[in-house]
Amino acid sequence: QVQLMESGGDLVQPGGSLRLSCVASVGNFRFYVLGWYRQAPGKQRELVAAITPGGSSTNYADSVKGRFTISRDNAKNTVYLQMNSLKLEDTAVYYCHTKIGDIAYWGQGTQVTVSS
Repeated sequence: QVQLMESGGDLVQPGGSLRLSCVASVGNFRFYVLGWYRQAPGKQRELVAAITPGGSSTNYADSVKGRFTISRDNAKNTVYLQMNSLKLEDTAVYYCHTKIGDIAYWGQGTQVTVSS
C-alpha cells in the first residue's frame, strides 16, 4: 500500500515562505518521479513542480519558476517544496504525487493560504 503524507501548509502573508514536505511509504522510493500539484477553488489541479528519481532534473510551472524549489531526500523517502515570495494566487491545496506503473498515487493535500 503506497501512502503519501504531506505537511507544512499554513497561512502566510504575501512575500512569505513555506516549506512543504511529503513522506512516502513506498519501497524503492528512489526509483520514482515525484511531483507537487495544486488545486485552487474552482480551478483544475495543476502541476507545480516535479523531480526525477536521482534528483538531477527538475521542472516547474512557469508561474512558480524562480520562487519555488523542489528537492528530495531518498534516504528519508521525502520530497520537499520550498516556496518563497508567495503570492495571493499561490493559495491552493497542494498535493504530492507519484506514479508507479499505470497507477497514480496522491496524498491527502495540505492547505496553503496566502493572505494579508
